[in-house]
Amino acid sequence: MKTVRTSHLEIAFEREGPANGPPLLLLHGWPDGPRAWSEVAQRLRGAGFQTIIPWLRGSEPTRFLSTATLRYGAAVALAQDAIDLANALELPPFAVIGHDWGARAVFFMAALYPERLSALVSLGVSYSPGGSVRVPSFFQSRLFWYQWFQCTPGGAAAVRKAPVEFARFLWDTWSPPGWYDEREFEITAKTFSHPDWADVALSFYRSRWLPEEPADPVYAPLLERAAKIQEIHIPTLIVHGAADTCVAASESAGIEKFFPAGFRRVVLDGVGHFPQREAPDAVARAILDFLPSPS
Repeated sequence: MKTVRTSHLEIAFEREGPANGPPLLLLHGWPDGPRAWSEVAQRLRGAGFQTIIPWLRGSEPTRFLSTATLRYGAAVALAQDAIDLANALELPPFAVIGHDWGARAVFFMAALYPERLSALVSLGVSYSPGGSVRVPSFFQSRLFWYQWFQCTPGGAAAVRKAPVEFARFLWDTWSPPGWYDEREFEITAKTFSHPDWADVALSFYRSRWLPEEPADPVYAPLLERAAKIQEIHIPTLIVHGAADTCVAASESAGIEKFFPAGFRRVVLDGVGHFPQREAPDAVARAILDFLPSPS
């Protein structure tokens, strides 16, 4: 494990693969961690890529440098963290792969810093032009119950009191039964009990839906810029599980017009919200078919 310091964080990350291989930045989702990429990353490294996998803000061992810093969890902050990491590592233009929270961050990265990216891959999340937050269809709103839950005082208190149990319930209900190993959940969930994890999680969702929720003013200019951007001018792949019961696969259908630089969509039958864990071979194959070969 390595670390770099940015203006707000000490970001922990793993960097593996051939030193001269094209860099791939992999951003994990929520509730999850870098281990989510283990099998896919191994296949990508075997194909000649170098993988860089950080722990996102709120997930140990990544830590805030100051106790006074607002534990702001909005996707724009995650995007800036990823760019700060890439800049600290002096990466050339790179491909970025994100799942769930990581995918939302990826779209902000592409909108705000297109010159830094060569390609992007989103797993389990669709694109919202301008970084907009809209109330979805009734069907998708029902799936978003966990977001509305965290926007209530009682729900927020429950997440703080039992973060691991909350995360387990989401793992149990977002994908077809029996998809994960208990030992894998226990190892991944060790970081969920840190107070920053709940703080950042609640900020992520509450800042989406509650106008009065505290926001870090550092990111206001980035949000203003992103709001004016509709199209993503980076080649884009979206991978969605057909059995996803967190974000319905239909949410990523029909969005090709926003990607003039190229767009591909892959829907995996029988796969839920964690495609990189549930179907690593299929996900790695889709990514390798999409990205230019390292050779």
